[in-house]
Amino acid sequence: MEQLKGLILSGGRGTRLRPITHTSAKQLVPVANKPVLFYGIEAMVEAGIEDVGIIIAPETGGEIREAAGDGSRFGCRITYIVQDEPAGLAHAVLTAEEFLGDSPFVMYLGDNLLQGGIADLVRNFREGQPDALILLTPVPDPENYGVAELNGDRVVRLREKPPDPATDLALVGVYMFTSGVHDAARAIVPSSRGELEITDAIQRLVDEGKRVEPHVVRGWWKDTGRLEDMLEANRLILDTIDKRIDGELDDESRVDGRVVVEAGATLVRSTVRGPAIIGANAKLVDAYVGPYSAIGEDCTISKAELEHSILLSGSSVTDLPGRMESSLLGRNVRIYRHPAQPRAHRFMVGDNSEIGIL
Repeated sequence: MEQLKGLILSGGRGTRLRPITHTSAKQLVPVANKPVLFYGIEAMVEAGIEDVGIIIAPETGGEIREAAGDGSRFGCRITYIVQDEPAGLAHAVLTAEEFLGDSPFVMYLGDNLLQGGIADLVRNFREGQPDALILLTPVPDPENYGVAELNGDRVVRLREKPPDPATDLALVGVYMFTSGVHDAARAIVPSSRGELEITDAIQRLVDEGKRVEPHVVRGWWKDTGRLEDMLEANRLILDTIDKRIDGELDDESRVDGRVVVEAGATLVRSTVRGPAIIGANAKLVDAYVGPYSAIGEDCTISKAELEHSILLSGSSVTDLPGRMESSLLGRNVRIYRHPAQPRAHRFMVGDNSEIGIL
C-alpha cells in the first residue's frame, strides 16, 4: 500500500459546547492545556503520516490555521481545505478529494481523542489492505451514534442513529479508506438531516462487495463535544502525565502527586494535588487546586478552591468561599465574589465574560 495521507475534520459549529464555541473553534478547546486538535495531528505523525489535510469552516478556519500553522512544529505538512457548510462527513471527503487524490487515507474527527493513538491500526490497514477499516466501541446509548452490524470479521450493515439499534457497536471517529470511498460518497443522497452520511458511503462499499473490516476499540475513546466529555477527556489525559516543576513555589506552597507546573508559573501559600497542570505564567495565591484540573497560561487563582475543572488562558477566580468544581471557563473569564452567604458554584462560561457571585 502506498503512503497514506491524513484528513482531520475541524469544521462544524460546536453547538453542544456553547457558549465556549461562540468565540472559538471546538477543536481548539484544550484538554490538559493542549488543544484537542493537536492530539489528532500528533497521532497522525506518530503513525508515520506526513501529509495531513485539515477540513476547516469559513467561520473558524483562520483561528485553526493560526494555531496549527504549516505543520512543521508537529513534523508534517498541513494543507487547509475549506468546507463551505457542515454537510456531512462524506461531503467532507468529497471536499478533500483533490488533496487526497488516489491515496489511501486516515480520516480523524478533530474533536475526538483515542487512547493509544492509531499507529497499530495504520499498520494493520497497510498489511491487510481492506477497502475500508472502521473503529467501533460498545456504548450504552447506540441510538445516538452510527451503529455497525458484523458477521465475523466483516461489516454487513451500518445505520446512522437508528431508533432500534441491532448492536451496541458505535463508530468511533477514526476511519481508514482507499480512494474507492470517493465514488461511494458520490453515489449516495443526503439523509433526513440533509447531510451526506459517512455511514451511507461505507454501506455503499459493503453493498458493492468491498471489504470493510471492523476494529473494536478496547481502550477509551472520547468525543469531546459536550462539557461532561471535555472534563472526562481532561481526566483521562491528566492520568498519563508525569510530575514536572518548572515554575516557582514559595516555602508555604506544596504539590502532591503528579503535577506539572510550567515555567513562569508561581505558587504562593498554595496547594496543588495531582494529577493537575498549571500553565505558564499562571499565579496561585492562597489557593487550592485539586485533582483533574488544567489551569491555562496567565490564569490567576486567589483565595479560592477548585478541582476537576478546565480554565482557559487569562481567566481568574478570586475570593470564592466555596469550592468550584466540574467547570469549564473560557478565555479571559473573571469570577469573583462580593460578601455574601457562601453557596456551591458550577460554571460553563464563554470567553471575555465576568461573573460576580452575590
